[in-house]
Amino acid sequence: MSTCATASLDLDEPLAGTAATARTWLLIEQPGPWGAKALTSSHLDPEVGRALETAADGTGVRVALVRRPGRHADCHHAARRRVYVAHTAPGNAWLRSAIVEAPEDLLRLDFAALGAGEHSGFGDPYEGAPLALVCTNGKRDRCCALLGRPLASELALSGEEGVWEVTHLGGHRFSPTLLVLPYGYAYGRVTAADVKEILEGVRAKRIVTDDCRGSSAWDRPGQAAELAVRRAAHEYGADALDVVRTDVLAPAEGVAGAEATGNDVSRWEVTVAHTDGRHWCVTVAQGASLPPRPESCGGALGSPARMDVVAVREVSAALG
Repeated sequence: MSTCATASLDLDEPLAGTAATARTWLLIEQPGPWGAKALTSSHLDPEVGRALETAADGTGVRVALVRRPGRHADCHHAARRRVYVAHTAPGNAWLRSAIVEAPEDLLRLDFAALGAGEHSGFGDPYEGAPLALVCTNGKRDRCCALLGRPLASELALSGEEGVWEVTHLGGHRFSPTLLVLPYGYAYGRVTAADVKEILEGVRAKRIVTDDCRGSSAWDRPGQAAELAVRRAAHEYGADALDVVRTDVLAPAEGVAGAEATGNDVSRWEVTVAHTDGRHWCVTVAQGASLPPRPESCGGALGSPARMDVVAVREVSAALG
C-alpha cells in the first residue's frame, strides 16, 4: 500500500521551506505511548500539557515530548525527566538542559523571554553530543513510525549519543524527518548515513544542506531563501547567515504554479545577511505541489504549498 512518504518521494516534492517554525524548542522527556496530540494524549498530565501549549502560544516557543529510542515501558508516573531548551537564532544559538521532578514546574518559565532568546538561567549549558530528534509518532502518521522508529534505533545502536524520538516535526510525507539542535535545521528523507554526516557537520559548526528543509528560526520563505544563499555562496558556517528582512510582494503572473492552480502566487523578497557584510535579495514564490498527493496517510489528496526560489542576487549592504 502506498504511503504519503512514497508519494512525495515519487513526485520529487522539494524539501526547502517546509520546516516547522520555532525560534525556541522546549523538549520534555515523556516515556510510554503518545497519542496524535501528544501533549494532551500521553502519560503527561493532560492539564499540564494543555497549560504548556497555552503558555507557549504566540511566543516563538514550540513544546514537544521526547523519549529514548527503543521499547518503552508503559510508565504512568515518570519521576524525573530530562528537559531541554534550545534557541536557534544564528549568533545566539544555545542549548540548556535540566532534570525536573514535576513537569508543571515548567509553567513558571517566562515563555516570551525564551522565545526572544533569553534563558534566564534555566538549567545548565548542555555540552554533550548534538541532539538528533527523529519524529516517530505513528499516531499522527504511520510513516513516522514505519520510517522514523527504525532510523532512531539504528542511530542509537550505532553509538550516537544525542538521539531522541520526538512527537512531531511536521511534514509526515517527508519521513523520516529530523531536527538537529542547537542550530534548529530540519531534514527529510534521511538515512542513518545522512544523519551521521549532518551531526558531524554540527560538531564542526557547519550546516549540511542536502535533504535540508530549512532552519526553524525562520518562516518558510526565509527558510528557502537562506538555503538558496548557502548553496549559491558555498557558505555552510552555522552562524554565518541571518534573515534580516522579509517583504511581501504583489502577486505575480507567470510564476510556476500560478496558471495550474488558477490562483495568484504569493511572493516575498527576503534579505539575507552575512556576518562579513555581504547581503543577498532572494525572491521566493509560493506555488502548489502538483499533481495532488496525500499530505498524510489516509488523508485526502491535496496540493501542499511549496516555496520556489525565483532569483538570488547579491546587493549592496546599504540596501534596507
